[in-house]
Formats: sequence, C-alpha cells, structure tokens
Amino acid sequence: MTTTRRWAAISTILAGALLGAATLPTPAFAGPDQQATVDHALGTLQDLRRDKEFGNARQLLATTRAVFIAPRIFKAGFFFGGQGGTAVLLVRGAHGWSDPAFYTIASGSFGLQIGATESELILFIRSEKALRAIMANHFKIGADAGLAIATLGSEVAGSTTTHGGADVITWASSSGVYAGISLEGSAIEPQTNADASYYGRPVTTSEIVMGHGAGNPQASALRRALAGLS
Repeated sequence: MTTTRRWAAISTILAGALLGAATLPTPAFAGPDQQATVDHALGTLQDLRRDKEFGNARQLLATTRAVFIAPRIFKAGFFFGGQGGTAVLLVRGAHGWSDPAFYTIASGSFGLQIGATESELILFIRSEKALRAIMANHFKIGADAGLAIATLGSEVAGSTTTHGGADVITWASSSGVYAGISLEGSAIEPQTNADASYYGRPVTTSEIVMGHGAGNPQASALRRALAGLS
C-alpha cells in the first residue's frame, strides 16, 4: 500500500470513529445504575409518606438542611460480606432542593431486624456541622462525638421536640416494617465516578449540592417529591 493510500485509509477510520462518537447518547442522561438509585430513592420517599411511624411529622422534613437517602441496603454480598448500598445526598438551598450527589454507605452490621435482607434508610441532616461532616471524603457515623444522632421511632409525633437538638435523625424500614436501624460505625463516602457518569463530566459533591453547578432533568421527580413533602 502506498503512503497516499495508507493515509487515506487512516483518515477514513478516524472520520468513522468521530462520527460514531457524535451519535453516542449524551453522558449526562446515561448512567442507568445511577438513575436506578435516583428512582429507588423516590420510592423510598413514597414509603416514608405511607409509614405510620412517620405520622404527620412533615415539619421534621420542613426544617431539615439535607437528606441522605439509601433506598436499598443489602445484608450480604457487599464489602466482603458486610452490609451496604448506594445512596444520594440532596441539600435544601434558596431555590429549593439540589440535584443528587451519589454516595455509598457500608457497615459490618446495621442491626436490621432478624431475617431482613434488605432495608431502606433516610438520614435527616439538620445542622450545618452534620452536613459538612457527611460531605467530607470519608465520614464514619459515631466517630464524631460532636454530632448528636437520634432514631425516628414510634414517638414520631414529638420528634421535633424530643429530637430537637439532634444533628441527624434516622428513619429506616425493612420490607415495609419499621427497622430501628443502628448506624454506629457505618462509613459514608462520596462516589465521584457515579457523579461524573450522571452529569456527563467530572463534578464535585459541593458543586452539585451547594453550588448547583450540575443538573440532570431525570432527577426532577425526586426533587419535586422532596418539595411536596416539605
């Protein structure tokens, strides 16, 4: 093959590659795993609304700074036989709720009900210091003695007074039944790769939830549901 023909062939290959790249789906609207987490988080909010243990305490969410939603915590086969799952963090700002930033939560034991293999969890983050701690690169619940963490239980009607000083209030359910989950020692970490996949470019947790520097319209249903509950 002559040099001229060789360069012509290379040019054809490159042109085909560029054309193929141009027809790929927009990365910001790809990431099926991330979208599944967002959709399941919406389902968890709906379960929360129906849970009699949550009662009529919408004022709890109305005064919450941020929410951390782990829609599926599995009991086995995660982090070498521990327990954990994926989660999203959304923060309330002057213009409403932010888009979600992705996290994982893992623990050797979450203290789920006997026989439960899957649970769903919401953390109501009620103070700036709790939000800053969770937004750190690695946060372990219970390791920061300056944070007060309470569990939302059957006394939910008085939660805004009983737990008025709590930085974080937890709610969990296993198969539709109140779980009374224990989070001591659970590790929470941001997932920057998942964020990049969902928003189509590298983006920090702070840019997503504090600066509103990223957005994905496929998260709008989750944001609307939060606004409706609060």
